[in-house]
Amino acid sequence: MKRSKKYVEAASKVEKTKLYTKEEAIKLVKETSTTKFDSSVELVLRLNLDTKKADQQLRGATVLPNGTGKTKRVLVLAKGSLAKDAKDAGADYVGDIDMIDKISNENWFDFDIMVATPDMMPALGKIGKLLGPKGLMPNPKTGTVTMDVAKTVNEIKKGRVEYRTDSFGNVAVIIGKTSFTEKQLIENLNAFVALIIKLKPATVKGEYIKNVSVSSTMGPGIKIDSKLF
Repeated sequence: MKRSKKYVEAASKVEKTKLYTKEEAIKLVKETSTTKFDSSVELVLRLNLDTKKADQQLRGATVLPNGTGKTKRVLVLAKGSLAKDAKDAGADYVGDIDMIDKISNENWFDFDIMVATPDMMPALGKIGKLLGPKGLMPNPKTGTVTMDVAKTVNEIKKGRVEYRTDSFGNVAVIIGKTSFTEKQLIENLNAFVALIIKLKPATVKGEYIKNVSVSSTMGPGIKIDSKLF
């Protein structure tokens, strides 16, 4: 794979075999950003999990101390007073069957995340094949199927992130932008890793966190010493 001159230059600043401190890694991730736009900073954790076992599949959502720097467009499916609560909380789109029909008939996806009350789920099932592949289907595990739509919308707008392990036991999440201060990025990093440690399944034996790395959009990966956590 041919890399750009900027990427090669950025990668030359990173020692591939070195395990950096959190402070060194965050400083480097800002320095090695190669894009003209404000890059996202991604954290990837490789965990000692057997995801074939149900109790070793991690999935959920959390609000990072300093948000993610990305504004998400929220669609809420709710009726009556809950629909009003969603609008008051700042949801970008609110509706019920009309919105489901719009997605189905117009292939409309001008939103980043969908929140639904439990009573809307049977109707939503009809377009599950459209939502599922895009990762847009509301799920109780991530708090997007809820009666407290106002709280959920507020959290999403503040910088709530969803996470889940892939089949290899990796968890990837955006912890901010390269325009964030080093302090803000480290606070978000620490908060997310602390959550993952807290969620460690009781059946996991031996080393839990195998690998920790951060990178900016299109930037090189920088490994952090997992023993620091």
